[in-house]
Amino acid sequence: MRVLIVGGGVLGTMHAWQAVERGHEVVQLEREPEARGASVRNFGLVWVGGRAAGAELDVALRARELWERIGERVPALGFRANGSLTVLRTPAEVAVAEETAARADASERGLKLLDPAEVRALNPAVRGDLLAALWCERDGAVEPRTAQPALRAALEASGRYTWLPGREVRSVSAGRVRDDRGDEHRADVVVLCTGAWLGGVVRELTGGVPVRRVRLQMMQTEPLGEPLTTSVADGDSLRYYPAYRGAALDALNSGQPQPDVAREHAMQLLVVQRLDGGLTIGDTHAYDEPFPFDTEDAPYDHLAAVAEQVLGRPLPRVARRWAGVYAQCRDTSRVVHREQVEPGVWLVTGPGGRGMTCSPAIASDTADEVGL
Repeated sequence: MRVLIVGGGVLGTMHAWQAVERGHEVVQLEREPEARGASVRNFGLVWVGGRAAGAELDVALRARELWERIGERVPALGFRANGSLTVLRTPAEVAVAEETAARADASERGLKLLDPAEVRALNPAVRGDLLAALWCERDGAVEPRTAQPALRAALEASGRYTWLPGREVRSVSAGRVRDDRGDEHRADVVVLCTGAWLGGVVRELTGGVPVRRVRLQMMQTEPLGEPLTTSVADGDSLRYYPAYRGAALDALNSGQPQPDVAREHAMQLLVVQRLDGGLTIGDTHAYDEPFPFDTEDAPYDHLAAVAEQVLGRPLPRVARRWAGVYAQCRDTSRVVHREQVEPGVWLVTGPGGRGMTCSPAIASDTADEVGL
């Protein structure tokens, strides 16, 4: 079978991976010379601990296993099973973690509440004041800026994969895709993984999808100079991820409001160390379009201050800052929007901030549903 993938981000590339693994011939088109969207503007987190119970957690756990297996075959992904620590600095935050760690699925997620001595034994770089931390053994990380090229190199070695960048799709119909160079590509199955690009052909095919766009700001420092052995989150992340919802979180939200800048920008602190030693730090969330074309300094200042409090030391110099936009299902309980828009033509979009985590399992589910 010949499969055509439109979109060169992590979701599209994982669909290409699944199709090649199942013995099919794959052509992958990307409108840019290289993926430039949310797939390279994220933390590279494989984030299991905070996922909603049920279907979302199931997808995340399956994806985590797939990431590890693919990482063994493609070392350039930089996959590491480093886990995460959510640092808790107030009694209200500890109460949320205690409630979460007492749930029936805590062991499935690899959750355990640690005291300060246990935290520092696990990650000596976390030297700030804290009461406890929630350890998630199942979390991991990859290198987002190099993941897609690494996966493509492995796919090309199969002899059944072709990468065609710099081609924007102009029309799609059953079995046919035409790009802006006038070339026509024929396939038995077409999968559109167009990310936050929801206009153009996507709108023509669907009339609109139940997906919104979300904007974020992030930054990266120069090398820390010491290992950060786990990914790190702060207590505000408890407000953001569905696994922590419950009476204790309600009490946290009512009794411990976020600082104004954090509330205004829907912020949490996440920190992941890159293989070169730098720290990726974020992030913010904005939901109302049109999004600003510039970035704001106040959120960066807040994130840097919180990161320094958690680490108990000054951050290295910030080397780069960026904004990004991703697509998220308006019904956030849905992991992804998957729709057959023409016979043999499937649109897969809207994983939101779960895209990097869940893309391997989302692609596997698409392959099963399509019959690859």
